[in-house]
Amino acid sequence: MTCHPTRNPFTHSETAAVGVAVEGLSKSFGHFEVLKNVTFSVKPGEIFVLMGPSGSGKSVLLKHIVGLERPTAGRVTVDGRDAAAESTREQVRMALVFQSGALFNSLSVYDNLALYPREHRIANEAAIREKVMRALQILSLEGTANKAPSELSGGMKKRVAIARGLVMEPQLMLYDEPTSELDPVMSATIAEIIATLKEEYHVTSIVVSHDRELALGIADRVGILMGGELVSLGTPAELRTPRDPRVAEFLNPKIDLKHPRFKKLET
Repeated sequence: MTCHPTRNPFTHSETAAVGVAVEGLSKSFGHFEVLKNVTFSVKPGEIFVLMGPSGSGKSVLLKHIVGLERPTAGRVTVDGRDAAAESTREQVRMALVFQSGALFNSLSVYDNLALYPREHRIANEAAIREKVMRALQILSLEGTANKAPSELSGGMKKRVAIARGLVMEPQLMLYDEPTSELDPVMSATIAEIIATLKEEYHVTSIVVSHDRELALGIADRVGILMGGELVSLGTPAELRTPRDPRVAEFLNPKIDLKHPRFKKLET
């Protein structure tokens, strides 16, 4: 499912955001079932946030969408195409922002951003420079071009990773825990960046996150995975008063010093 092309102020070309459909997705590793009959869809241009406790299957689901894993059952499609097919990655521009940033420490920030267009020979060096510097400018990172990733703060590394995705001129951006290990102000900044990319650069965004404020602040819809099952799907307004007690506990945990949770955990 593709929306109508819209003029992208970054690329100066027409770009159409794409939709994603997850249909009865199950995934097992040996006898361990990680995902259990998960079904949802993401509309073109939407910000969809996927939340859930650690180990609930969020990152595995993200790998299915980007085509790095194949389902045990069910299917995932991007723009109506099989997400696992190599041809889909050739026809749909997707960018994955890793939790760690996954920047190459041996390369400067500039060369990290220039790596993809150079490797794929999609532009000459002058055009690549224009794309890279524009992406850095969008994220207020112009002064980092010649720096090594090791010289950057955690928040700057996250922004560089997003800028690297922008250089790919994506129709779909996927984020794995984009605000992890960041202070509240920088977490809010990353959330603002994701929302801005939706509004100004016409990108569909799927965000895996534990960040309640990000989900309730910028998402169009939020899905919650628990134990590999999608137990809740709705708008941020609907999630503010969840009916499922498991979701209520996850989103609004209370500290109970008389009955601490860790004493109930399985060993």
